[in-house]
Amino acid sequence: MNVLLITSDQQHWNTMGFLNPQVKTPNLDRLAAGGTYYDRAYTVNPTCTPSRATIITGQYPSQHGAYALGTKLLENVHTVGDDFHNAGYKTALVGKAHFQPLRGSDEYESLEAYPVLQDLDFWRRYKEPFYGFRHYELARNHTDEAHVGQHYAIWLEENGAENWRDWFSKPTGFSEPQQWRWNIPEKYHYNTWIAERSNALLEQYAENCEPFFLWSSFFDPHPSYLVPEPWDTMYDPDEIDLPKMTPGEHDKNPPHFRKTQEAEFAMEGYEEPDGHHIHGFHSHLHDEAKLRKDIAVYYGMMSCMDKYIGQILDKLDQLGLAENTLVVFTTDHGHFYGHHGLIAKGPFHYEDAVKIPFIVRAPGQKNTGIFSSAIQSLVDLAPTFLDFCGIKIPRSMTGVSQKVVWEGRENAARNHALIEDRFNPTTMHHKTYVDERHKITVYFGADYGELFDLKEDPGEVNNLWDSAAHLELKQRLLLKMVQAQLGAEPLPMPRIFAA
Repeated sequence: MNVLLITSDQQHWNTMGFLNPQVKTPNLDRLAAGGTYYDRAYTVNPTCTPSRATIITGQYPSQHGAYALGTKLLENVHTVGDDFHNAGYKTALVGKAHFQPLRGSDEYESLEAYPVLQDLDFWRRYKEPFYGFRHYELARNHTDEAHVGQHYAIWLEENGAENWRDWFSKPTGFSEPQQWRWNIPEKYHYNTWIAERSNALLEQYAENCEPFFLWSSFFDPHPSYLVPEPWDTMYDPDEIDLPKMTPGEHDKNPPHFRKTQEAEFAMEGYEEPDGHHIHGFHSHLHDEAKLRKDIAVYYGMMSCMDKYIGQILDKLDQLGLAENTLVVFTTDHGHFYGHHGLIAKGPFHYEDAVKIPFIVRAPGQKNTGIFSSAIQSLVDLAPTFLDFCGIKIPRSMTGVSQKVVWEGRENAARNHALIEDRFNPTTMHHKTYVDERHKITVYFGADYGELFDLKEDPGEVNNLWDSAAHLELKQRLLLKMVQAQLGAEPLPMPRIFAA
């Protein structure tokens, strides 16, 4: 059994054609038609580094240590790539890693930081294992960000793009930012690079009859909203359904929700020693016409990415690998583009941010083209991949194997999902528990919180936290949340004797 993991970056769950006819994603549609779409899949954290580190460790962010953006996954942490390598598999990551921050320190060096990020000679020479991956081709930029470098820049130069810096901003910013239409030719876009290099690896594995664990990690549709032509004009902004805020919906929410709807976000009470910028802590007031165009380009980024995902799926078929390859498509976390009045990720655990697209095509599954409401979590990916391949699951992993669910033999492997979020040591440290019907969010050191009935209030506009009529429900959910936390504690070794 082989494993092919394909991920996007910061993708709202409702941005695939088979769910939303306003978006065209024919290749993801056919992947879902040949597998199962899970409509109750959740991230473990609504930002990149924590969730991506969870994918390869099978642990929650509070367990693997990369708990926020700006932290790093320590190199001594056990990863699923180590298990696959030890079992004789080829392991590879092509695209975005984001296991480390853009700035290192004397104590915590970072390979994804300046200046090593853009030292191409270093990356031509560097061959050390990278979080369990023995082969990796990396980049760090979203669209035209100045962070471009690593193997993507090497590929650009090898393919004749000596002027590649012209398509990206300068580290100090640039006077005329690109908006919506990226001037990079599509043949040099990182989608092209990821598909080309993933397919080259698949050809190598097929030729040598080598089992593999391959992660094709795309960067889109993460903002900024930028895509090469003709994808930037593929969708008409005036024909797009615009998500909006329900008047008064933040009145019963924690204070940081209300602050997003003010002209300036007052930071009083959120600053602390060793704290840094909190994503989403700014005004989310926006111009409707601009937001419509942003969404249109976001959809264009999805469709462009879908084209290259299709090339990888086609190659899998052409090489005769589809029959014994587990294929999973998902993302690291969701996105806001007007939902609840929000236009950026942050400490807001609405379904738009924490529910994620999740498609599984598993060899041997009983039915295809179906929807399932079995709860999924990114923490389950690593143990499930190992289980499918007959490799022992390390006791350090706290996710559960979804193998019997993905094969259609059981209806569920878990009855809840946990989402963690810790931007700073104490401020904006909160956790969410979600089950088949309800969602509850608790904040460290605060009396406020969130409680939503997802059946009666799927839009999450009526926070029941302070409702006297729902006090018993809140108490019951808080108990279930504590029990879920206890059940998620790692047991790195068995108890081998009485004393």
